[in-house]
Amino acid sequence: MTTKSRSRIFTVFRAALTVATAASFLNFGGCANLKNEPVSSPSVAANTLSAQRIAEIISSPDRSAADRSNDLRRKPDQMLLFLGIRPGMTALDLSTGGGYTTELLARAVGPSGRAFGQSQPARTADAPPRPAVTPEGNAAPQLPAAQVLPSAQPVLRRTSAQAMAERASNPAVSNLFSVVRAFEDPVPPELIGQLDLVTLMFNYHDLGHMGIDRTRMNAAAFAGLKSGGSYVIADHAGRAGTGISEAGTLHRIEEAFLQKEVEAAGFKLLAQGQFLRNPSDPRDKNTPEPAQPKDEFVLKFLKP
Repeated sequence: MTTKSRSRIFTVFRAALTVATAASFLNFGGCANLKNEPVSSPSVAANTLSAQRIAEIISSPDRSAADRSNDLRRKPDQMLLFLGIRPGMTALDLSTGGGYTTELLARAVGPSGRAFGQSQPARTADAPPRPAVTPEGNAAPQLPAAQVLPSAQPVLRRTSAQAMAERASNPAVSNLFSVVRAFEDPVPPELIGQLDLVTLMFNYHDLGHMGIDRTRMNAAAFAGLKSGGSYVIADHAGRAGTGISEAGTLHRIEEAFLQKEVEAAGFKLLAQGQFLRNPSDPRDKNTPEPAQPKDEFVLKFLKP
């Protein structure tokens, strides 16, 4: 073989390798910031839900009007792409609330997967005091105490477990389950080391003024995940240097502060989602002025 022929073969091989590598990156993370992010294996990339399939899930006619309204702010198409969700996964959504995210996860992982929504047990009047953990972030001291009129009737709110039961009554999400456990110990024993994904959407900051031991919670999430599993947290961005001190007033948390806490549990930052960012938000109020979306970050951590 001549030197000219060998050179031509090498040029063709190098061009093909470049195209294949670019395709791997495009298939992996959707809107993620892929800096320092490893390329997923072909088998994982092949199973990850496509944008078309995600659009079909979101447009499912049996989703509630409330969830569809929430979609406008939450951008679930981009979130599910960022999560790298795929059928057959076992996922745990911490602080499920009304179950908006948990239901999306259940639909995305399909009948071969499972989605669990965790909520804190309700405290009874005779419950022992919680362990001494100093609350961080004052709970809105500038607001006057609510006045309760003698004739006012108490408003009974659904618990998260009740909301999850209502959602699970839909045959389309019969793989959705409620988990009522403390934040410090959120993973059922039978799921330890079995989870592919743990999510926590817009409530990490609340754990500060609630007095939750976040070190224990993050350690539990780490133990619950398989090696290679993901821990994805989204929250309202606070200003640099504020840490979690404005958790109860502005309902925000400093991104770097949160990242440091999670990495202390052994996680490695894998990707940063930019699809909920708003650099115009001054981040100095709970509701930005002038009225605009809050600046929000999404971080994906890997369990090595």
